[in-house]
Amino acid sequence: MIETLADRAAAYYAGKLGLHGPNHRGVDWKSVESQELRFGQLLRVGDGSSPISLNDFGCGYGALVDYLLRAGRAFDYVGYDAAPAMIESAKSRLGGVPTCAFTSNRAEVTARDYTVASGVFNVKFDVAADEWWSYVARQLDDIASLSRRGFAFNLLTSYSDPDRQRADLFYAEPEKVFQHCMNRFSRSVALAHDYGLFEFTIAVRL
Repeated sequence: MIETLADRAAAYYAGKLGLHGPNHRGVDWKSVESQELRFGQLLRVGDGSSPISLNDFGCGYGALVDYLLRAGRAFDYVGYDAAPAMIESAKSRLGGVPTCAFTSNRAEVTARDYTVASGVFNVKFDVAADEWWSYVARQLDDIASLSRRGFAFNLLTSYSDPDRQRADLFYAEPEKVFQHCMNRFSRSVALAHDYGLFEFTIAVRL
């Protein structure tokens, strides 16, 4: 079932890319500003490491590389996405960037200091919330296995206004996710829920 859910998610985002091209709408974000706000929150797990050794889990068309380049940040980066169309787009845009690689083959991704995952768990389709959380938890195990020093990810929050919630999206309980990460991965876990979006970011330091 996990592979099936991952395939559904890959097909969904490939469809968005086909409709909108390599931009924020192509990965289902409302604005560039909110997309980059998320990047800033996720990269806090790296504690300013330079160069930062980074896996981007669900990298889309490689927008995080653009963000790092504009910030003048040195990096050793691998972007992974289950949607081959996303990887093709990323390679065509950024294939010439040194210390930067992209793949749609999970077996080609090896451990780096940090792994980040932005927005990859938001769309649950018609899957029950409990089943989707089980999928997320297994994916977090995989992300942790790729991370030597820490990882970070974001989720939509269950504290979102009820009248604005959608049935096809997954809204997680921040306390539950925090506790899961504390019990399973590390006692050094940060929860950020204060940056103006209907979501939260978890940073786990290993």
